Amino acid sequence: MVKPQFEVAHIIKRFGKQFAQIYNPNAYQARIFNALTQCRTSQLGGHADACDCCGQISISYNSCRNRHCPKCQSSKQVFWVDDLLQSTLAVKHYHIVFTLPHELNSVCMLNSANYYNQLFASAWATLRTFGYTNFGSETGAVCVLHTWGQNLSLHPHIHCIVPAAGLSLSGNWKNIGHRGKYLYSVKLLSIGFRSHFMNNLKAWLSGQKLLKQYQSLVDTVWSKPWVVFCEPSMAKPEHVVKYLGAYLIE
Repeated sequence: MVKPQFEVAHIIKRFGKQFAQIYNPNAYQARIFNALTQCRTSQLGGHADACDCCGQISISYNSCRNRHCPKCQSSKQVFWVDDLLQSTLAVKHYHIVFTLPHELNSVCMLNSANYYNQLFASAWATLRTFGYTNFGSETGAVCVLHTWGQNLSLHPHIHCIVPAAGLSLSGNWKNIGHRGKYLYSVKLLSIGFRSHFMNNLKAWLSGQKLLKQYQSLVDTVWSKPWVVFCEPSMAKPEHVVKYLGAYLIE
C-alpha cells in the first residue's frame, strides 16, 4: 500500500498549537493528539519481525493503538469486516438509521455512556417490536454507533443493517420483507423510536432528579417529528458488511 504524502499527524504538528490556543482541548483530547503524532515513529519504540522461511528481519515502529487513529483502526476494520462476513445470512438486508434530535445534545453531555446505551436499547426495542407486529418473527440487526456528523459536530445516530429473515413464534426460519422495497414504514418507525427513547430518558432524568430541570426540553423534542432513515434492500451480504464497516473508523 502506498503511503500518503500527508497524514493526520502532519496536520496536528502544523496546526496543533494554534488549535490549542483557540479551543483549549481537555487532557483527554490532548492525549489523543499526542498519540496520533507519535504513532509509528521512533518515539514509541519499535519491534522486529523475522520471516519463518528466509530469516529476513524487518524493523517497524510501534503503533499507538488509539481508537481515534486512522492508521491503527484501518486494520481493525478489515478484520471486523472479515469476521462478520463469516456469520452474515445469505438474504437481503435493509439499512435503517435512527437519529436523535440535536436539541438533546445537552442531555447527552450529562452522561454520554448512558445516553448511547439508551440509544442502542431504544433502536433495538423498536426493531424487535416491529418484527413481531409486522411479521410475527424475532429479527436481528448489526448496529454501529456514530456520534459525529459530517461537519464534526455532535450528532448521535445508529446505523442498523437488518436481515430480511428471522425466527417465527414457533421457532422456525421465516423470510420477511416481501411487501415492497422498504422493510417498515419510516413514519411509524419514527413514532415508535421516539416513544421508546423518551420513556427511557424520562426515567433516567427522574432517577437523577433532573426531570424538572429538563421538562421543557423533553416536551419540545417529544412534540416534534423524529428522523429515521430507511434504504431499499441491499442484495449481497458482502456489500452490506463492507458498507457498515466504513463507519467504524470515520
